Amino acid sequence: MEKLVFEQLKSELVNGSVKKGHPFRYFSLATVNTNAQPQLRTVVLRKVDVDLNLLFYTDRRSQKIEQLLGNDQVAALFYNPKKLLQLQIKGQAFLLKDEQTLKSLWSGIPSNSRKDYTTEHAPGTLIKNPDQIDYLNDENHFCAIKIIPNEIEYLRLKRPNHLRVLFQKKNQDWQSDFLVP
Repeated sequence: MEKLVFEQLKSELVNGSVKKGHPFRYFSLATVNTNAQPQLRTVVLRKVDVDLNLLFYTDRRSQKIEQLLGNDQVAALFYNPKKLLQLQIKGQAFLLKDEQTLKSLWSGIPSNSRKDYTTEHAPGTLIKNPDQIDYLNDENHFCAIKIIPNEIEYLRLKRPNHLRVLFQKKNQDWQSDFLVP
């Protein structure tokens, strides 16, 4: 049964990265700031590879980058309300630095979405008017982050019994244990 559950969660994650209307398209990402305070925000799942590594994009000047440089451990929360399915993923975040990879990812971003990475001021900067944001013409602050998961907790609410399974990565293999829901 654990194998079937694992295949289902893989499928849901992949669908979240390729199907725009899928509930896993947007997920909550948790980091820790320099004062050890948890920080949450919603990010867009861009890709899931065969090893279940997750990829999302951000502005390299965002606060999450500073937080990840101080502590690369993250948690991600996905929820599908129709299936009553929740995934909690814990792992290590890496900033992708290979210029060719970043250029390739950048070229795949629609031109109208690129402006999100070209603001003159960093995300979170105070402004007087939201209609007067200045954009850069010839540069961007695009950054890609890969999360390498080491733990996935699956929770499916259903009758007669809810199902909760903990998957932990050990020596490149995923091991599972059932948990009380």
